[in-house]
Amino acid sequence: MRIAIISDIHGNLEALKMTFKDIEKRHIDKIICLGDIIAKGNHSVECLKLVKAKCDVVIRGNCDRHFSENNHDINKMSDIERKRLEWNQSLLNKEQRKWLNDLPFCYEFMLNGSLVRLFHATPWTDREPIVNEDSIETKYKMFLPTDKTISHKKADIAIYGHIHHPFLDKIYNRTLINVGSVGFSFDVIRNKEKDANLLETTVANYFIIEGDYESQDHTENGISFEFRRVKYDIEKELNCETDNPEKDNYIYEIRNGMYGNMQKIN
Repeated sequence: MRIAIISDIHGNLEALKMTFKDIEKRHIDKIICLGDIIAKGNHSVECLKLVKAKCDVVIRGNCDRHFSENNHDINKMSDIERKRLEWNQSLLNKEQRKWLNDLPFCYEFMLNGSLVRLFHATPWTDREPIVNEDSIETKYKMFLPTDKTISHKKADIAIYGHIHHPFLDKIYNRTLINVGSVGFSFDVIRNKEKDANLLETTVANYFIIEGDYESQDHTENGISFEFRRVKYDIEKELNCETDNPEKDNYIYEIRNGMYGNMQKIN
């Protein structure tokens, strides 16, 4: 079985459409979304409808949860946080917010004898960023079960999103994979003199895993991994009328593959 895994669309409809177009060419059997369908971009509702129609499994991301919940104390929010909340919630109807809020925290399956566990950010929370530069012991915790995981076994392969840039690492015979972001890809290690073409970053990223689905045995066929990068029309995505309170930041970030002005010069 060939399984496509997407994450962090963030309301970027053009990136999502081109990703699904690429998936259709790859003879994919199952599509899994790791959440953060909405927020940031201008087309959250359209992306939600498309994910709901196309994906076999959808996990809830932190933005999906935050903007579908009702129990917010706006008096404790900054002005921009309040505006973001109000704008994003105004796009969603009651049924859409309920669908987002009811999404599962994680998903698990066996593949060639390996337990694959998928979640948005970590097995214990949907918000904490775990990056490739973190310590071995921090990354090892990504394989451990919690009260939020389906099983109480350690995962052999842990797959997540949230941090928006893809990587693969091997730790203690286990594999940690970040699938990157479909709609808001960025890098933090930047230098104007050393940077390559922006198209190395400002693309839609997703991941394909292939193996014998639900097989308990380490079969001779093995498991394969594939990272996919898909170009999409950024200017077409940005060419729309919107009262998005993050509009100016979003335009800069999508065009430049950066999160705000954050950069680690190296």
